[in-house]
Amino acid sequence: MSDQAIKTLVSQGLAAMKAGGKVAEKATADIQRDARDPDLKAALEEGNRTSTEWKRRMERAIDEIGGIEGIENQILQAHYDVSKEIRAKAEDDQSRDLGIIAAGQMALHYWIAAFGTMASYASRVGMTQLAQDMKTSVDEAKQADEAHNKLAAKIMQKAA
Repeated sequence: MSDQAIKTLVSQGLAAMKAGGKVAEKATADIQRDARDPDLKAALEEGNRTSTEWKRRMERAIDEIGGIEGIENQILQAHYDVSKEIRAKAEDDQSRDLGIIAAGQMALHYWIAAFGTMASYASRVGMTQLAQDMKTSVDEAKQADEAHNKLAAKIMQKAA
């Protein structure tokens, strides 16, 4: 496989990630409005700060690759749609908050896979800064996932 073919994959991946970021931005206000637990609200705010940094890194990566074609990200749109349904059907505040966490973790796992793949591909073709930025983002997403696990346990303990 040629380096150019891998660079094309990086460009396509970044396009999907940028589109996914737009879906995530759209979802943020709804999700924050529905969250009740103060620790969850704080975690969502932290997630917004982190996603702003991810967006900056993606834009830098897009500049490095030479631009992208616009596409839709139906995967993250589906995550958002599921999140809306979970929140709408929640029986109580704790269930809704746990649903928010579950849907958020599904999205985080998307980002872990996307950032990890881009880091690997970029590294292969010598795009060192892009690879490092994506690796940093993977690490942050994994930390957020672990924090969500702990927060869900805490909310379930409160509800018991």
